[in-house]
Amino acid sequence: MAARAPLAMPHAAASAGLRPAAAPVAPHPTPTCLRARGTPPPPPCHQAGSHRERRGGRAAEGLAQKLQGVEVFDLSGEAVPIVDLWRNRKAVIAFARHFGCVLCRKRADLLAEKQDVMQAAGVALVLIGPGSVEQANAFCEQTKFKGEVYADPTHSSYDALEFAFGLFSTFTPAAGLKIIQLYREGYRQDWELSFEKNTRTKGGWYQGGILVAGPGIDNILYIDKDKEAGDDPDMQDVLRACCS
Repeated sequence: MAARAPLAMPHAAASAGLRPAAAPVAPHPTPTCLRARGTPPPPPCHQAGSHRERRGGRAAEGLAQKLQGVEVFDLSGEAVPIVDLWRNRKAVIAFARHFGCVLCRKRADLLAEKQDVMQAAGVALVLIGPGSVEQANAFCEQTKFKGEVYADPTHSSYDALEFAFGLFSTFTPAAGLKIIQLYREGYRQDWELSFEKNTRTKGGWYQGGILVAGPGIDNILYIDKDKEAGDDPDMQDVLRACCS
């Protein structure tokens, strides 16, 4: 796997010239990403509020309604309604900061380590990133992530879920320390992906999160929203939500 330059955070809140923070890439000795099944952009209203919670009833129904009409794209470029990802199955859906981000590559590995447990419980592992199909394919080639990977070039799922966005949730002391730690572990940011225009000017400034949902589009079991870059959830909480 050819090493690409490292990358890290990106979201141009005020200036398109801001350089995003680096994100390491660690080699993963597993098969390449699954070519999963195959939008209007919602209003840009994100406030940097992160939380971890279980959802059910009306709250879950409200989230599903916000995601109606949102499409993501599989590795072949086919549009897929996002709710179809858990309509007929249970899925853990990780929303990455962006495809070049070193922090996201670490999180992808954390999830991949639990994939056998998920598969044994009949749960699919999915990763969505705010970027292009080409960036999604590059991520797969570099990381060998075994789950399904989708691109959200309009960031519409991030808007609908109101993930944190902006400079102050991207550049934090905790995120900086975590990036240093990941570089020591051998992860690298892909700077080429990080400096592509759609990442540099907007996509790279989103924080991500994790959703556990399905089967059934209104069956939202758990959502975690990162309050800052590198704000990883407790994997045991994720496993309890998806596999218990």
